[in-house]
Amino acid sequence: MLRKGLVAFAVLLIMWGLLRLMLGEPAGFVVALWGIILLAAVMLERWRYRKTMRGAKAGWQSTDERFVDPETGMLTQVMYDPQSGERIYRPIPGDDKLP
Repeated sequence: MLRKGLVAFAVLLIMWGLLRLMLGEPAGFVVALWGIILLAAVMLERWRYRKTMRGAKAGWQSTDERFVDPETGMLTQVMYDPQSGERIYRPIPGDDKLP
């Protein structure tokens, strides 16, 4: 819901900025630029969280790194693949939600 609202607001900023530019107001560039920045930030935000893995595959090693995932509130462990250097995050079984 919030994401859709931010996308709609960003599109309105871009349209308003372009309209002001067409009317000859140079300040429209700044408004359109902020709309583009907001739209890019909302679209790229989904890449913040990497893949999660429910079960460990062969070759993956668990690390001592653990943290509470801010999106789900679950205790999460970092898994590491020494061949590729890739890191993934796995919810720790039995810790459905932290208090």
